[in-house]
Amino acid sequence: MSIGFIIGKKVGMTRLFNDDGIDFPTTIVEAGPCTVTQIKTKKSDGYESVQIAFNEDNKKVNKSLKGHFQKSKVESARYLKENKNQDIDSIDLGDIVNAEHFEKGDIISVSGFSKGKGFAGHMKRHGFGGGRRSHGKNSVMRKPGSVGAGTDPSRIWPGTRMAGRMGNSKTTIKNLEVLRIDSEKNLIFIKGAVPGPKDGIVYIEKK
Repeated sequence: MSIGFIIGKKVGMTRLFNDDGIDFPTTIVEAGPCTVTQIKTKKSDGYESVQIAFNEDNKKVNKSLKGHFQKSKVESARYLKENKNQDIDSIDLGDIVNAEHFEKGDIISVSGFSKGKGFAGHMKRHGFGGGRRSHGKNSVMRKPGSVGAGTDPSRIWPGTRMAGRMGNSKTTIKNLEVLRIDSEKNLIFIKGAVPGPKDGIVYIEKK
């Protein structure tokens, strides 16, 4: 079986040393085990893809999902992920995907939801400099300044950088390197940082 993506849980960060004594910031991800729950083909679905399931402790499963999972002999799952860039001829329903499908030196992309930081002002959210702090400038030090014309167009343009909810958005970090694989514990050691908090769900894809 050849499959190049997996669902994992961010364990935390540490550092690893290479042979020259140089240390690298490292993220530890518990990758799987995941189960192949669906294989889509051009004949039945119009395109080819593979779906995998992770974290088989979801108690809130409706009847339609139960029937879907029974085909691959999975009782339940909390997270599902589909990927098109796979060789479906070598994959079967019920196959297990774990850290052994990755190797040291692999270049991967990691997707997840960034840390949510709540409602933030424009200075923290976008890095605005604020107003002047001298010569009678009262109460403008943390103001956004002008947000557009008055008479024409008489509205705020969509996308204007203003205060709002910060973080908690889907983020992808590309071209990360796998530094080490722990097959016994299903751990992947990734060079650098990946999106999300500790225990957050991440999606890893091999390039």
